[in-house]
Amino acid sequence: MIVKKLSTTMKHWIARSLILTAAALGSVSANAAQPLTIGYSDWPGWVAWQVAIDKGWFKEAGVEVNFQWFDYSASMDAFAAGKIDADLMTNGDALVTGSGGAKSTMIMLTDYSNGNDMIVAKPGIKSLKDLKGKKVSVEIGLVEHLLLLNGLKKAGMKESDVTLVNAKTNEMPQMLSSADISAIGAWQPVSGEAMKAVPGSKPIYTSADEPGLIYDVLAVNPASVSAHRAEWQKVVKVWGRVVKYINDPKTQPDAVKIMAARVGLTPEAYLPLLKGTKLLSLSEGKKIYVKGTSFKSLYGSSKIADAFNVANAVYKAPEDVDSYIDPSFTSAK
Repeated sequence: MIVKKLSTTMKHWIARSLILTAAALGSVSANAAQPLTIGYSDWPGWVAWQVAIDKGWFKEAGVEVNFQWFDYSASMDAFAAGKIDADLMTNGDALVTGSGGAKSTMIMLTDYSNGNDMIVAKPGIKSLKDLKGKKVSVEIGLVEHLLLLNGLKKAGMKESDVTLVNAKTNEMPQMLSSADISAIGAWQPVSGEAMKAVPGSKPIYTSADEPGLIYDVLAVNPASVSAHRAEWQKVVKVWGRVVKYINDPKTQPDAVKIMAARVGLTPEAYLPLLKGTKLLSLSEGKKIYVKGTSFKSLYGSSKIADAFNVANAVYKAPEDVDSYIDPSFTSAK
């Protein structure tokens, strides 16, 4: 699977609170000589780091970093167990892991989903309003569920106007093929597979319709942030170089080749996935770190995700969202 945001329900993280220990939470690099360990997985905004890895930019920046490749949910497991210092995850999932005891600090943004997450409908259904009274399959409690609710609200509808059918995201191609299902929610490449399975089906609402609904962040163990602040600052600066290299028409082909190789695709197949992801430069990220209540702010987006998580019993009580966010790294000169 090329883009896999979550393969298990987020409620899995509530159970983790029973096994997390203070020792696990405090498990960070013992001294500056040890490399910072970062979990990354198959999402364009995270695969982008492969450019810096292959180019040796961390060494040039004077910081040792060990990137470890995981399936997405496994990367969060590793972070929760204290096996890595940081993980690349969505802002909403950072709150979920934190609710289970694995608190993190979001020190920078990598991107936001810009079309890769989508509601796909069968032929004949042209808008979300056409779904009234029909069945829609999503993985309850995950980002496509939130995407659907946001779209319904903008269309003047309520969740009760449709009948939700819960299924795993990787099952969505089969779900859309079912006679009684009118639409599904999935991210690429699963959404693309669903459209191939049902000719004529198409997206009727995507993350491009609500920029900032799904932010992706570098979430770091707070103890590591405190002990290795200077090193993490260097990591953040390398990201600025990565975005510039990928966005520059002269160097983008080389960047896409590197990223595609990481996930076993051709550059031609990978480029559309990259275009569905808005990579954020440090200057763009700085604007999103400004406090606000809308999706244009990391604070606002995270508070909306927090309310969604509580409403869907992902965890019981609201999280202190502001305590997860540190804008100083992105704002540093």
